[in-house]
Amino acid sequence: MFTYSKTVAREFTADVLVIGGGPAGFGAAVAAARNGASTMLIERNAMLGGMATAGLVGPFMTCYDDDGQEQIVKGIFDELCLRTEARGGAIHPSKVEGMTTYSSYYIRSHRHVTPFQSETLAVVMDEMALEAGVRLLFNVQVCDVVKEEERITGVVAVMKEGLALFRAKTFIDCTGDADVAYFAGVPTWMGDERSGQMQPASLFFEIGNVERGQFVGELEARKEAGQLGIPSHNCWSWSIAQARDNGDWALERDEIGNYEQPVANRWKMNTTRIAGIDATKTEDITRGLIEGRNQVQQVMAFLRKYVPGCQNAELIQVASALGVRETRHIVGKYTLTVEDIMAQKHFDDAICTFGYAVDIHDPQGNGGVFQEVNHYYTIPFRCMVPVDCENLLVAGRSISGSSEAAASYRVMPCCIALGQAAGTAAALALKCGVEAADVDVELLRRTLTSQGAVIKD
Repeated sequence: MFTYSKTVAREFTADVLVIGGGPAGFGAAVAAARNGASTMLIERNAMLGGMATAGLVGPFMTCYDDDGQEQIVKGIFDELCLRTEARGGAIHPSKVEGMTTYSSYYIRSHRHVTPFQSETLAVVMDEMALEAGVRLLFNVQVCDVVKEEERITGVVAVMKEGLALFRAKTFIDCTGDADVAYFAGVPTWMGDERSGQMQPASLFFEIGNVERGQFVGELEARKEAGQLGIPSHNCWSWSIAQARDNGDWALERDEIGNYEQPVANRWKMNTTRIAGIDATKTEDITRGLIEGRNQVQQVMAFLRKYVPGCQNAELIQVASALGVRETRHIVGKYTLTVEDIMAQKHFDDAICTFGYAVDIHDPQGNGGVFQEVNHYYTIPFRCMVPVDCENLLVAGRSISGSSEAAASYRVMPCCIALGQAAGTAAALALKCGVEAADVDVELLRRTLTSQGAVIKD
């Protein structure tokens, strides 16, 4: 045990402080600033976007209902898609169907995905945040919380210059791991509430110099023959079986997720699986990144040897951030369950709508559960309101929801929608002189829908 005392002289203030600039934090900061709050966002990476940029995760999973008929995530998310498309870095989801190169030939919950280029997306996110008046600080890592009774009075973070204190009236935790809530003493649980196990991590990467005619030609031929797009015949599963027999494949994965980008000859690859990672621990993150990079090299060797058109494939880049699906869940005023999702339970305080499948990756790294939902469902505002902390909201995958429920809402379009709701709530509460948790929910819902959000009843 070591006790260390230091005076923190560097201090920042804002009406709303957003911690974490991933999809949820981006949505929260833009919404709070556009609704009149002085807003600051601090982010540990060197860019906005989190998994979408530093993590290279893409495409955006469907923003449509599970039937693929109606777009149910709009607002800031849709604006981001349109503006990135205008820059040549995305294809709007309305133009993308399932069973194509853009969806890795999946159909369930993969109709109307949004292909995007991560570098362009990061630039557009910067533009939208700065235009709204958000003050951005990158390479800032939260490390503690100052709390008096049930209120946070400041967040302590590490900057290049040293420690700094960030004060605000309302704090929005968009860290993905509920770091601020945890440091503030909010009750949380890890992973599955029964076993504590968490879904495996991944490390995305991008490849180029693929001979597209050969690569896509075999996939299209198998699609035409009915040998692609069903659970036992996903992309390149037949080649993996051959490689495994030859001793050239040892990964706990039986398929290649290959997603074409909206720029020539670039593909996002989702294949690696790193089990047993607790991404709230630095040593585990380090181990996961090292293992992930090793797996990327194994996959590249496989592609060059076994996959048509990949003989001269080049590794363009590997994600700098580990792709984490699950860590902490907060205890909130309401806990969303998978039963709520499947039953389309009605919530008077619903603040967004979503329809992605319940996608549970096996904690051991291979296989899992992929269960379609019933058209769509809504998420109540109370899931973002933690117990035991009056001026904190939580947005993103760490809201109050069961592990099974989180397997649906953890994906990025929903996180942006949750962020937009949290940021809007924070700004409205300040205008009305109440805590964010006590905001007039009907006013919040009206404001969200007037600004493009979709809330189905």
